[in-house]
Amino acid sequence: MERRAVDDQESSPRPDGAGGALTARATVDEHGIVTGWNAGAERLLGYSAAQILGRAAASLLAEDPGTGDLPPLPPFSELPELPRWNGTLALRHLDGHRVEARVLAHHRTPGRTEEGAPGGGMCGWVLVSAVPGPAQARTDDDALVRRGFLDSPCCSTSVYDTDLRFRRSTQSGRGVLGMSDDDLRGLRLTDVLDDPVAEKVERAMRRVLETGETQYLENRALAPGEGRDHAWSVHLYRLADPDGRVLGVATTGHDMTEQYWARKRLQLIAGAGTRIGSTLDVTRTAQELANVAVPDLADFVSVDLLASLDDAPEQPPGPLAVGDSLELRRIAHESVFPDVPEAVVALGEVDTYPEGSPPAESLRTGRAVLHRVTEEAIADWVAEDPRRSARIREFGFHSAMTVPLSARGTTLGVVAFARHRHPDPFEQDDLVLAEELAARAAVCIDNALRYTRERATAVTLQRSLLPQGLPEQAAVEAASRYLPAGARAGVGGDWFDVIPLSGARVALVVGDVVGHGIHASATMGRLRTAVRTLADIDLPPDELLTHLDDLVGRLATEAEGALGVPPDRARPRARGRSAAEGESRGDVGATCLYAVYDPVSRRCCLARAGHPPPAVVSPDGTVELLDLPAGPPLGLGGLPFESLDIELPEGSLLALYTDGLIESRDSDLDEGTSRLRRALAAPAASLDALCDSVLAAVLPRRPTDDVALLIARTRALDADRVAAWDVPPEPSAVSEVRKNALRRLTDWGLSDAAFVTELVVSELVTNAIRHATPPIQLRLIHDRTLICEVSDASSTAPHMRRARTYDEGGRGLLLVAQLTQRWGTRPTPTGKTIWAEQSVEPEL
Repeated sequence: MERRAVDDQESSPRPDGAGGALTARATVDEHGIVTGWNAGAERLLGYSAAQILGRAAASLLAEDPGTGDLPPLPPFSELPELPRWNGTLALRHLDGHRVEARVLAHHRTPGRTEEGAPGGGMCGWVLVSAVPGPAQARTDDDALVRRGFLDSPCCSTSVYDTDLRFRRSTQSGRGVLGMSDDDLRGLRLTDVLDDPVAEKVERAMRRVLETGETQYLENRALAPGEGRDHAWSVHLYRLADPDGRVLGVATTGHDMTEQYWARKRLQLIAGAGTRIGSTLDVTRTAQELANVAVPDLADFVSVDLLASLDDAPEQPPGPLAVGDSLELRRIAHESVFPDVPEAVVALGEVDTYPEGSPPAESLRTGRAVLHRVTEEAIADWVAEDPRRSARIREFGFHSAMTVPLSARGTTLGVVAFARHRHPDPFEQDDLVLAEELAARAAVCIDNALRYTRERATAVTLQRSLLPQGLPEQAAVEAASRYLPAGARAGVGGDWFDVIPLSGARVALVVGDVVGHGIHASATMGRLRTAVRTLADIDLPPDELLTHLDDLVGRLATEAEGALGVPPDRARPRARGRSAAEGESRGDVGATCLYAVYDPVSRRCCLARAGHPPPAVVSPDGTVELLDLPAGPPLGLGGLPFESLDIELPEGSLLALYTDGLIESRDSDLDEGTSRLRRALAAPAASLDALCDSVLAAVLPRRPTDDVALLIARTRALDADRVAAWDVPPEPSAVSEVRKNALRRLTDWGLSDAAFVTELVVSELVTNAIRHATPPIQLRLIHDRTLICEVSDASSTAPHMRRARTYDEGGRGLLLVAQLTQRWGTRPTPTGKTIWAEQSVEPEL
């Protein structure tokens, strides 16, 4: 009974207005049995649902599929393997006549009950075919298509004849041109639009007529009666009749304005990602923001930072608390006009903005604000500033946006965007775009500010650790230069030093710490202090570098320990490792060149640890690089250092430098060395002038590393300023030596120093005779001070101690230390030298 009810329901056709009777629909299961039959199918073949349901679908075929011109119908068992099937079938009507029908077969959705089919959601196929309606109900296809074409509200299509003269267009096309078909008929597109785009379209029309190839154009044009350009996507194709005779050309355009501007905004954002923040310079980063926004977004852009950043770089998080007025410093602006004539504030100038002005309001609320120049708040603010009022009237500003610059919760400043030449005011989408650009730039500006502060701290630290002035001494005349690296590389760890030593000698030092930044500067300070300490105990250059190498190794171990690197996994440090890698792992490495010059003997002893060799300029102008054993960089450990001892004629130049002077990415090391030799050979008025000329001639165009340069001109102490005596290892020799010393003081006019000198000579010579090994020698040096030296062949150094009450000795060195300015001991190749230095003034 239920099946019969369904059949009866579906056998009665539905009204044509519902469209059901004009579509024949049947369902077939996987076995080829008809499971559904609607009124349209009954109308097509004459069978009712009751007559056909349950029968094989193949019984409806007038002939086997595949015979004659009909395409084959796959067996229903194979249909599930296909996504869909369509073709023409020869069917047999109930009355026996043949019916050819176009049939579409597709999968039946599981669980769906088709019209005329019992419920249950059986799997299978749905077959549909259009049923021709009565002749009186048929629609005039030509009239229908014509109206559908002409009344299209979204597709702007126009038809032109072979002379490219307008014939007809759709409703949307007429709206674009702003004229009716009757007004346009017979005119060409260039007659209607006075725009280069019209000529471009007509050239494409001619190509279509000549070649028959479809053309595609993208263009922007101003529609008649509108003030804003529209972006169009246009296809042009040739029209021909069935015989191939060319009738004309048609253009179909789609208004892509919104998509065009969305794409432009995306391109602007993408470009901002690569163009903003190319350096760590605050001003340049702000200018890059302004350059990106003009002219694609605004006609004028200004970037202002809080003036308070000059004195208090760190701002509190959150929106700015604005009082009665706000001070902003202009750091960048850009305009569609050269020289930015719209600007009221000059670059670098500080201007005050009252409460309620757009910049102050954006900073107070922390939000971007869209303005019309006619708004009351802007009008009141501008009215109080005659300069701004005059510029607004002169250039015709009509729309503006102010966007706060904020990064990491900190407010930095504000960006103002304005339009005067662009006819359209800013919209909400423009405000979103401006916020995105400002957000990207704010992060870059904040990074630049942080880097600037860090760099300033590092430079201050480094300069405080470098010599503030070269010490007074008689051994050499010296001049120096230090240039920190560029902004990209950051401050490095180069250093130099001039250290007075005992015996009127001097130590010259140049070093270079791996890496850049505060870490490198701090390490440089520690190494410089260590070098001065080791120099104070008069270690030979090779021994000093050995001790310094141990210190660098310990510093590296401490740094790796701070980073959690186990000692057994610590890797050797090499000079060639990049600065970035060294800083990231906490590595410590350095190079150093240490030289000691004696003006008495004119001998110079040098040693280097992975450092560029020094250059020597003889008095005749000959320049050579010393063939000094290189030695490993400091920090590798376990490898020896070798020294070189040479004699330098009086007036020779000794040039010590770091690798930043001669190495660059643009030239090789040999080229830099050649430039250095030529620059040192050139005459100069003074050592300071020579330093400047060397830097100008040798320094790479774009230095990537710090540069330290130290140039020293050697001096020689006159022979009559030095007196030396061999001392017999007998106590009776002390008296004779003391007399000789006093006579020489008289010759030098230093009789006032006789008492102290006599005591020092007696104490030092007596100790040498008693406790040391011959040969023993006494030497007096009259330099800026009076130096008394006693040398012997013993390597045992004396130690000053405080004698007890009943001790008979132990007070001599204490007296020497009290009566002289300095005293000490230094090792020599054959033993040691004990020296004491006292200030003297020549007799008038």
